[in-house]
Order: sequence, then structure tokens, then C-alpha cells
Amino acid sequence: MSDATTTTTTRARQPEPGSGAEPGHAAEPDEFAVQIADSVDSFVLAVHEVAKGDEPGSAISLLLLEVSQLLLAGGRLGAIEDVLPEDRYEPDTGPDVDESDLRQCLAELLAPIDVYHEVFDPYGIPDKPVACRISDDIAGVVADLQHGLVHYREGRISEALWWWQFSYLANWGSTTTSVLRALHSLVAHVRLDSPIGAAVEGADTDDDGLTDEQLGQQAGELMAAELGVHSQEPTS
Repeated sequence: MSDATTTTTTRARQPEPGSGAEPGHAAEPDEFAVQIADSVDSFVLAVHEVAKGDEPGSAISLLLLEVSQLLLAGGRLGAIEDVLPEDRYEPDTGPDVDESDLRQCLAELLAPIDVYHEVFDPYGIPDKPVACRISDDIAGVVADLQHGLVHYREGRISEALWWWQFSYLANWGSTTTSVLRALHSLVAHVRLDSPIGAAVEGADTDDDGLTDEQLGQQAGELMAAELGVHSQEPTS
């Protein structure tokens, strides 16, 4: 999922007659738009707060909660009919926010459980799991969401909803689903007293000087400390 951010270049769009496109500029947001925008804004703010590292002992739990709530908003976007704004071309929002600092802070905060493994398409051709990073994925999702927030805050409500819906289907929906599975797995391993297994043979976990067994042990100890339980000793 890392580096799979959606391209934000100008796209031509031709609304179909009778498609129910919402009014464009200066439109007052309806209740649905307000709720989606609030969910997006809440996620962006919460992730930046977590990345500050003021409460490292609750980082995983908070991210699990925030990602779950964001996916609820994404599900609502995916369930409605296509949003088609009036403008044929997406207005220029200027350069996207650089989330490299956020990515770095999350990577430092989540080490050594930042790297996880995922299969991109459950309905595609079977393939070896790919190494991903929670920090990369969450920073990319935040960048996607920020792009829509610019439209929303400038009064382009339908444009914001279109962007969030499009990018949910094209990118951040699958990315956050993968991150949620990784976070859930971490919590489940600790709560169920199940050691975190070694990485898939041949998978890239970066050259950090640790063996897969050591990495798994450190991850288990980190999660156990956060959740306030005793980690299970690795079996021989």
C-alpha cells in the first residue's frame, strides 16, 4: 500500500443528465456532507496528535479506533450513488500538504511493529504478501483526505464529496482496511497470548539488524507493554 497515493492531477468529468449532481460552489453542506467532513477532519487531527508521541502507550489503541471510525465514513461514501459535481474539471487546490514529517514521526513511534505484510487484491491472482508500513499508509491516507478538506473548506462541497468517494474507492479504502487488519492482528496476538510469528520467507522487512524472530519478540513486548499485560515467552 505504501506509495500508492492517488494522483491529484486535473481530471475531465462530464456529468450525465439527470445524474443528481449536487450544486457546486457556495453550496451549503447538508447533514451527510457535514458528517463525512467531521469524520475526515477528526481522523486527520487525531493522527497528528498520536504522531506527536505524547502518549506512546496508547498509540496502537488510538489508531485502531480512528481507522475503524474512518472506514465507517468510507463505507457510507461507497454505499451512495456516484457524486458528480457541476464542474467538468477539478479546481486547482494548489500543492498538496507534505506529510513526510508525519510519516517519519509515526515510523519512529511504531517501531518495531511498523512493517506488516499484505496481499493487495483478495480476488486477484494469488501472489506473495507484500511488505508495507503502517506509517507510510496512514500518512498517505491523511494526504488524500487533506486534499478533499481543501475543497470542503473553500465551499466546494460536492467537489469534496466527489474526491473523498473517488479516493476511497481507488486508494484509501483498501489502504485503511489493510492497516486495520494489521492493528487488529497486533491487539489480537497480545490479548489472545499468541506470539507474533516470523515474517514470510523472502519478504522485505528492511535491514534493521534484527532477525525475524527478534523482530516478532520486540513487537510482542511492545504491544504487551501498551496493553498492560504480560507477553508470552517465545517457544523454542
